[in-house]
Amino acid sequence: MEPHRNEKPIAVGEWMLNIFVMSIPVIGFIMLIVWAVSEEIPMSKSNWAKAMLVWYAIGIILTIVFGASILAFIVASGDFNDVSRLNSLY
Repeated sequence: MEPHRNEKPIAVGEWMLNIFVMSIPVIGFIMLIVWAVSEEIPMSKSNWAKAMLVWYAIGIILTIVFGASILAFIVASGDFNDVSRLNSLY
């Protein structure tokens, strides 16, 4: 049987602090990982951190897909063989 984890309710102030920490670019991501894997953290906060990590992964994948499609569109629609046009700009 799984050991009992800390199941005390998380106060509004603690959630506000969590959201503030999450807004710090690198520290927030590191704290998400810590909260997701720590046994000392209440299960609700750990599950929230795991869900946020899944959303981050989805966002990164979508960013790569959309970025690659936009780049492919730019490359496919442009004529990059005519360099003489660029020389007239300078």
